[in-house]
Amino acid sequence: MKKISLVTPVMAMIAGALVFTSCSKEKSSVTGWDYNNEKNGGFEKTPYEEQETGPGLILIEGGTFAMGRTEQDITIDWDNIPRRVTVSSFYMDESEISNLHYREYLYWLDRVFGTDYPEVYKRALPDTLVWRSKVGFNEPYVELYLRHPAYSDYPVVGVNWLQANDFCAWRTDRVNEQILIREGILRVNPAQINEDNFNTDAYLSNQYEGLVKSPLNDLNPNRDTRKVIMEDGILLPRYRLPTEAEWEYAALGLVGNTVFERVTDRKQYPWSGHVVRNADEKYKGEMLANFKRGRGDNMGVAGHLNDNADITAPVISYVPNDYGLYNMGGNVAEWVADVYRPLSPEDKDDFNPYRGNVFKTQLTDEEGQVAEKDSLGRIMYRDVSEGENEGRRNYTKADNKNYLDGDEPEYITYNFGATSMVDDQARVIKGGSWKDRAYWMSPGARRFLDQRQATDYIGFRCAMHRVGSPVGFSQKGKRAKKR
Repeated sequence: MKKISLVTPVMAMIAGALVFTSCSKEKSSVTGWDYNNEKNGGFEKTPYEEQETGPGLILIEGGTFAMGRTEQDITIDWDNIPRRVTVSSFYMDESEISNLHYREYLYWLDRVFGTDYPEVYKRALPDTLVWRSKVGFNEPYVELYLRHPAYSDYPVVGVNWLQANDFCAWRTDRVNEQILIREGILRVNPAQINEDNFNTDAYLSNQYEGLVKSPLNDLNPNRDTRKVIMEDGILLPRYRLPTEAEWEYAALGLVGNTVFERVTDRKQYPWSGHVVRNADEKYKGEMLANFKRGRGDNMGVAGHLNDNADITAPVISYVPNDYGLYNMGGNVAEWVADVYRPLSPEDKDDFNPYRGNVFKTQLTDEEGQVAEKDSLGRIMYRDVSEGENEGRRNYTKADNKNYLDGDEPEYITYNFGATSMVDDQARVIKGGSWKDRAYWMSPGARRFLDQRQATDYIGFRCAMHRVGSPVGFSQKGKRAKKR
């Protein structure tokens, strides 16, 4: 008995130490094994609080809204019939992309690809000739608008839909590269050239190493260090063009007109009310956006210019909407991601509606490994094949741009120049511009243009998917208390 009594306290101390040690690490609720313990295999669970807000972005808390016209259909197109949909939370640029932003992009392309692949730089150049008019004198804008520092903060124009998408892809890589440098994982490498440049997909596919400063410790007992992976939550999702639904939802800014779940006031424009002048006593009568008030009136009378802009205005101008977004109702119209169809409001899903999906996968070799990068350092993608989709219930083909509207023989097929100007290259344009009447500033208004064309009144801004909770970190605690 004495022996047992002597041993028991010792065993209790050992057991207590084991409990204390095990409590210091989080356990799996399905296996009981420790997370982040290199002694048992090293499976990692990353502590994660909140998605970082990328440069230039504002969180747009999602929700339901009536998508479609908020103004009378003066074009009689009947292509924006109101319909209730839900949009997930996402991020959107505070303002349109400016000439300065785009020149930064052009400079990088010239520095990295200019010597061996000058066509890459040339392909990205905006079409400055869009300013020309047969019976108007706009040559100064042709020569100066993109390059002169006086216009640095003005929205870039002359950019087609394809160029806007390329900008978004470039921005994704530059932001993620900067994050890895900031976190001390990579070193700054100003000597990047040709295929030796940071690409997010290439980095995640182990096709790009970079100048490593301090790799992460790997808890896998078979390895010492590792690169950042998506599970670490360090890298941001892709910058991209917003969908039509996202753009329209963000432009309306109904968050400022909501009491609990009731929208108290219907909006006709991105601001409250049904007029285009400011009702605030301090700014009473001043225009709320940059648009064309009437024939021959682009900015008003000298001494009291009504919108203070003959063509475009700086991207941070006028009163932002209730999400804090500038110029959602004027200045330049904007490209969005969607392929245009007149019947899109009826055909698209009521959750995150979008037409334009082409499902792709990374190009792999015979062993299933990601193929080598292309000459520009980018991972190559291909459309998924119908064989790969065999047995799927949600889709069978890669290209779904014309789903329900031309993908079967009995449906109408849109062929440019043959039956209609609407085809799979027609992309939606949203919002009004310096060249438009007030009608086009209604968020529900829709237009379209071939994705290869550009104008002097169309620009763009970027968006990004929101991962995890639909509300920001500052709101999580408030929501929890209510429950």
